[in-house]
Amino acid sequence: MVRWVRPLSAQSEESAREVGAKARGLVVLHRLGLPVPAGFVVTTEACRAYLREGRLPDGLAGELAQAMTGLEAATGRRFGGARAPLAVSVRSGASVSMPGMMTTILNLGLTTEATAGLAAETGDARFAEDSRQRFLSGFAAARAVPDDAARQLELAVETVFSSWETSRARTYRELHDIPHDLGTAVIVQAMVYGNRDDRSGTGVAFSRDPNTGENALFGDVLFGHQGEDVVSGRSLTRPLRELADREPAVWAALVEALRRVEGHYRDACYVEFTFQAGELWLLQVRPGRFVGGAAVRLATELADARLITRREALLRVSPQHLQHVRTPRIAAPGQADILARGVGACPGVAVGKVATTTDAAVRMAADGPVILVRPETSPNDMRGLAAAAGIVTARGGPASHAAVVARAMGKPAVVGIADLVVDGSSLSAGGRTVGEGALVTIDGTSGEVAIGSPRIATDTADAHLRRLLAWADEASGERSEHDEARRLIAAHTALRDP
Repeated sequence: MVRWVRPLSAQSEESAREVGAKARGLVVLHRLGLPVPAGFVVTTEACRAYLREGRLPDGLAGELAQAMTGLEAATGRRFGGARAPLAVSVRSGASVSMPGMMTTILNLGLTTEATAGLAAETGDARFAEDSRQRFLSGFAAARAVPDDAARQLELAVETVFSSWETSRARTYRELHDIPHDLGTAVIVQAMVYGNRDDRSGTGVAFSRDPNTGENALFGDVLFGHQGEDVVSGRSLTRPLRELADREPAVWAALVEALRRVEGHYRDACYVEFTFQAGELWLLQVRPGRFVGGAAVRLATELADARLITRREALLRVSPQHLQHVRTPRIAAPGQADILARGVGACPGVAVGKVATTTDAAVRMAADGPVILVRPETSPNDMRGLAAAAGIVTARGGPASHAAVVARAMGKPAVVGIADLVVDGSSLSAGGRTVGEGALVTIDGTSGEVAIGSPRIATDTADAHLRRLLAWADEASGERSEHDEARRLIAAHTALRDP
């Protein structure tokens, strides 16, 4: 008999193909003894069955009810109950990461009765109602939301399964050569409320800087908010380091967690986290997937720390990484016509004409490079992000949707330009207005946006690249005058075919 639902625990053995990469990451966190909200996962096979048949597969509703009974026992709360109500998050989780492309629903189970119960329990009716409204907004606007927690959960699973086939998700898979027949798992976990009080919040963190590879924590945090506020870019995030001052115990726990997961993966790592009333909870972990110069620095420093061997360091850096290892920069910002400054979210320089909508970016890209400029981006902008040479947003930080997608695509990006206003087919910043079609240059390292096409300079090879290439020559037995990519390819060939 097919089982559609699996527990999430340190004992879970299912593969990422069965339960998704996100669920496998949660299993790792459990095994490391790190704080993870209790939960379970609906398999990718259930999604494939749903997509084939147009309905939830037989037996899934019963398994969901049984799993929720187990979750109630684990948390000591009642799903949709009037006293000690249990609410859950419902998230997608394919075997291959597709950041922001599918549906997430938070605070599910906050029926009218449960919301009143949460208000009574916490003494904070405003918090309870805010949480309920966030839940209701997680469903598609056209879908009526029943006031029954069990039925809400079934509809939420259907909604996440259906989001696998949205145009934005299909576009993302086509861009990244991800098969369309994989399907997504659905992860259901007890809610942790980042919007609970002024000692609560949410954030994302890399164990090292994804732009440079530097061994320093990097990320964003939002106090008094839930996770979607960070990723969407609609809210102004704060640098992760501010967490140390506001909540030192949470900061210390996060630093320790990142140390342990980096030691497990032997790689830079990314985590999503929430803290409620001063207590840290981890919601996701994955390897950092650094590229370009960051990948080179990371590989050499991990080898220096003896977390990996030099052989592994060489094999982790691809020839494609070397194409982007020398980062272009605006050569003399003092002489350039700088329109605005924000936060550099993905290194590199892009020059193109301003497009203020996804449709405009797709249309204009047929005639040359474009820079997509938006208040913030969402998964609905996927076609425009794919068409653009570079990305600029008024809101959001280094972990916003725009920044995450830009890094995945290797496209220069500038985010968080506080005084940038996008109005119809024009944008304004610093008291000046620029129309759609104007030529601009963006520097994804410095965060500068310049009018026109200023002079561009490229970094010279740094010490990390020189060392990696020396290791490559030693591995291949060659000391040739070949270009860097060919030297690395020669090392790869020698290491794989001794």
